[in-house]
Amino acid sequence: MPRSAQDTRRILEREARIIQTTREIAEREGWSAVTVRRLAEAIGVSQPILYRHFPRGREEIVERVVIDGYAELAKAMDVPDDDTGTLPALIAAYLAFAREHPAVYEAMASFRTGIAFASSDTPVVLRQGFALLERAVGGRDGRDTAVRAELLWSTLHGISQLEAHDRLDSDLDGLREEAVVALFAAHSPQP
Repeated sequence: MPRSAQDTRRILEREARIIQTTREIAEREGWSAVTVRRLAEAIGVSQPILYRHFPRGREEIVERVVIDGYAELAKAMDVPDDDTGTLPALIAAYLAFAREHPAVYEAMASFRTGIAFASSDTPVVLRQGFALLERAVGGRDGRDTAVRAELLWSTLHGISQLEAHDRLDSDLDGLREEAVVALFAAHSPQP
């Protein structure tokens, strides 16, 4: 039987609340504190209700956090071109996102999920985010551009992970970002 618009809205609102609560618990207490039982209690629903929304439980909820995180990151990285190009602003936006959302970024960057990367099954939002990296670095052809984007992504991921574990001097953040820009801008193909 088809659902009413009101039922559909209520379902979507509850799912959004589940995802938001997941993020809040993870950011405040770490991912080990995120359980189906804890989420159900925090939201005020039974565990079977939660499983109706997310049949695979915690794994599916985390995947949704990852997809939503990549959507937010892509939105942050979608910066307009200016006199300096998109690269400096994109790098700053990426690193700021990782700093501001450490638990979400941890899930995005290191959790094993069923989400496909670098394939035809990759969700659209992930491909859109990667396209922003490609646009920022350019290349001689599609393969060169893809490799350069992967290298930029890897570099930013490494910086984010080292920062998250207090391995880098925060007083050097600006200089570090400038160095990454110089590294990728210096090798950009000339028009």
